[in-house]
Amino acid sequence: MSAQIISGKEVSAQVRERLRKDVEQMKLKDSNFRPGLVVLQVGDRDDSNLYISMKLKAAAEIGINATHMRLPKTATEEEVLHSIREVNENSSVHGLIVQLPLDSVHKIDTEKVTNAVAPEKDVDGLTSINAGKLSRGDLGDCFIPCTPNGCMELIRQTGVSVAGKRAVVIGRSKIVGAPMHDLLLWSHATVTTCHSKTADLAGEVGKADILVVGIGKAEMVKGEWIKKGAVVIDCGINHILDDTKANGKRVVGDVHYASAKEQAGFITPVPGGVGPMTVAMLMANTVLSAKRFLETHQPGKWDISYTKLNLQKPVPSDIVVSRSCVPKPIDRLAKEVGLLSDEVELYGKTKAKVQLNIIKRLQSQPDGKYVVVTGITPTPLGEGKSTTTIGLVQALGAHMKLNVFACVRQPSQGPTFGIKGGAAGGGYSQVIPMEEFNLHLTGDIHAITAANNLVAAAVDARMFHEATQSDKALYNRLVPLSGGQRKFSPIQIHRLKKLGIDKTDPSTLTEEEITRFARLDIDPSSVTWQRVLDTNDRFLRKITIGQAPTEKGYTREAQFDITVASEIMAVLALTSSLEDMRQRLAKMVVATSRSGQPITTEDLGVSGALTVLMKDAIKPNLMQTLEGTPVFVHAGPFANIAHGNSSILADKIALKLVGPDGFVVTEAGFGADIGMEKFFNIKCRYSGLRPHVVVLVATVRALKMHGGGPTVGIAGCVWNLLPLLHDNIEENGCSNMRKQIENAKHFGVPVVVAVNAFKTDTEAELDLVCSMAKDGGAFDAVRCSHWAEGGAGAMALGQAVQKASDAPSNFKFLYELELPIADKIRIIAQKIYGADDIELLPEAQHKVELYTKQGFGNLPICMAKTHLSLSHEADKKGVPTGFVVPIRDIRASVGAGFLYPLVGTMPTIPGLPTRPCFYDIDLDPETEQVNGLF
Repeated sequence: MSAQIISGKEVSAQVRERLRKDVEQMKLKDSNFRPGLVVLQVGDRDDSNLYISMKLKAAAEIGINATHMRLPKTATEEEVLHSIREVNENSSVHGLIVQLPLDSVHKIDTEKVTNAVAPEKDVDGLTSINAGKLSRGDLGDCFIPCTPNGCMELIRQTGVSVAGKRAVVIGRSKIVGAPMHDLLLWSHATVTTCHSKTADLAGEVGKADILVVGIGKAEMVKGEWIKKGAVVIDCGINHILDDTKANGKRVVGDVHYASAKEQAGFITPVPGGVGPMTVAMLMANTVLSAKRFLETHQPGKWDISYTKLNLQKPVPSDIVVSRSCVPKPIDRLAKEVGLLSDEVELYGKTKAKVQLNIIKRLQSQPDGKYVVVTGITPTPLGEGKSTTTIGLVQALGAHMKLNVFACVRQPSQGPTFGIKGGAAGGGYSQVIPMEEFNLHLTGDIHAITAANNLVAAAVDARMFHEATQSDKALYNRLVPLSGGQRKFSPIQIHRLKKLGIDKTDPSTLTEEEITRFARLDIDPSSVTWQRVLDTNDRFLRKITIGQAPTEKGYTREAQFDITVASEIMAVLALTSSLEDMRQRLAKMVVATSRSGQPITTEDLGVSGALTVLMKDAIKPNLMQTLEGTPVFVHAGPFANIAHGNSSILADKIALKLVGPDGFVVTEAGFGADIGMEKFFNIKCRYSGLRPHVVVLVATVRALKMHGGGPTVGIAGCVWNLLPLLHDNIEENGCSNMRKQIENAKHFGVPVVVAVNAFKTDTEAELDLVCSMAKDGGAFDAVRCSHWAEGGAGAMALGQAVQKASDAPSNFKFLYELELPIADKIRIIAQKIYGADDIELLPEAQHKVELYTKQGFGNLPICMAKTHLSLSHEADKKGVPTGFVVPIRDIRASVGAGFLYPLVGTMPTIPGLPTRPCFYDIDLDPETEQVNGLF
């Protein structure tokens, strides 16, 4: 009886259909996901082109996103290796095939090239690592070469059990023979490998229950050698002369098919046997690689290690604590939290930037829980919001084993050299390394400085050139001749459209259109855009610019702000994408024309250049806490003239990374009446995110101050000498805490009060504050000792936050954007500050009318007032009543997207004290260690 034919075409069709369904299932889980395959070819061999076309066709049928990467015959070994490294780093590619042979005019080491492929993408199974794992029997942790894998699939189709059978493999190549031997061996067959030096080959073949032949010699194995009923798998492809064929040749295998099929029980034909299976198994390996990728990169599935603290008492200085802990390599932390290698840009060993393309990868994933940390009205020393933020995430992560991210602002470098203090937290709850955190970090603030000052230079240059040139000369310089013709740039086309001029040929503009296009006609007294510097320098608060003879007497008064006060910083914090940032930068208003029209950076022609300067700053910065939990440090807008919150982008990425059961903890600047109100009404309005919990930080020392005790200051702190009398604290001090709890509850979010304990606080004081917070409407109130104990000292806070995040909430904004400007200001003043009313002073009333006319009336409000009182007067503590909030002026940050009313005078660049911190700061030239910073 003739052997049963094992059709590779039929089996491969079954395999492909199964793979197609597998890919469909992947897409159901994530509509944006597709397995990716790259076939890299050097040269243009016809046989290689044929094989590649077969692979691409099979990939398309299954739903694999396959790319053919062609390199010319002139490609060098280094160019080939560079291309492989690029594909290795591309997270959308799960399989990489290097098509052999490499058809180059240069000598290329094939083994070196093959082994350059990342083992996890080596779907051909040819790297030494995959071969080594196969030889050791680690079949579940490697890729099996496609031809042997296809052979095993064909053997399985026969129904013959491999276990216990005698198997003979003829051939020992790395691609077929050697891996085939290993596969059969680990399937429990007794395997003999034969080759050109084997004695009595026919005798060995005659013992085989399973025979696999891949020797490369046409019809070498005769039918009479084969054991009756054996399974015969023929891997050979040979061409022999045949006059009956049109091309004079026909394809045969390594086995004499006609005689062998009379002996064998099962046999593969050539062609149509093993050949189709090779391509099918290549596709199977690609799908397997994609499945492994999805399994190991499930959002929210972290494999993170935490750093154990070595607590000291008394607690050393912040810098000593920071240096006592060795940070994890930042690329390791990135991998632990689910970031892919091509999504991370390393800046040394302890900080990195995260690419925005991660948002697209994770867009279908559910968000985690969102927590904002704020505080009661603080003392000048602050009440430890940053420390509490870091202590909380260390508790949630290192101690409660929950996925958690902290998202915090980048501090200004100016105060670092002026007065003591940073924003990295403190004690055993810090972001590390603190020197990196508080100084240059990755250069975002420097980028903002450059971009801001480019706008300032453009404003004054434009006014100068308009004042010193005729319309025609101005126009000719704005649209210069190039190659004998004038051409508008894309940004100038935008300006023409804004003016209603539907023309693209510079020569067709009328004289009136030329004037309108060329002249912005800026009113110098209306310029609101200032130069910035990230240094404390009081002598730049008011300056005169343009005093050089070359400026021909065109001088004006101006000023410098500190960089974090720049509107570009606020834009960075509120943007949602690179395109959104480009649009926001373009909408920034820098001045008003003499006819009352707002002048934007787009009008100046500088908005595209600003985007270029900011293209790296938009990427969030990744760092870590002392206990090894991840932190995004991104953006640092002022909390008075801006909204005082870290970036929307960092929050959004973090919420996807932590998964639905994880937490993202961010901090709002100053007290709840300022930072938290702006977090809700501005940041959440633009982000679309809805917080689950408010953590309100309180301290005994601040409550004593609000209860009538001396004002806490840097010069001397006597607050700890005051007894916390129940009546006094209830009627005065705790009233401020109760009011801030009420403020949070205006937005429909549960509040957990964190009482940040100091060593001078008594048990009775701490218990009383917790009790009164609960009586005041807090979901819970707990004492915290994270400064001295790290995450362990915030465990109770972490547990309270976790419970509160599951409590019912009904988030709502405080006001509707469509309300008149004055009404929105009044709502904030009355509901949040407790004011009776507001008073618009003449300049503020003028701005209300101007901004309403210019179309900015529907922007949210960002109140600029003192953070030291609920009222506009810093010395009024507790909960002041019976006051009217005076609005001195209103300014517009149109690009960022808010109006900021000025309540009182707001210094926008600090000065240096008599003895600045820089006296103590130096660098050890031997160790390169920064000394004296904190």
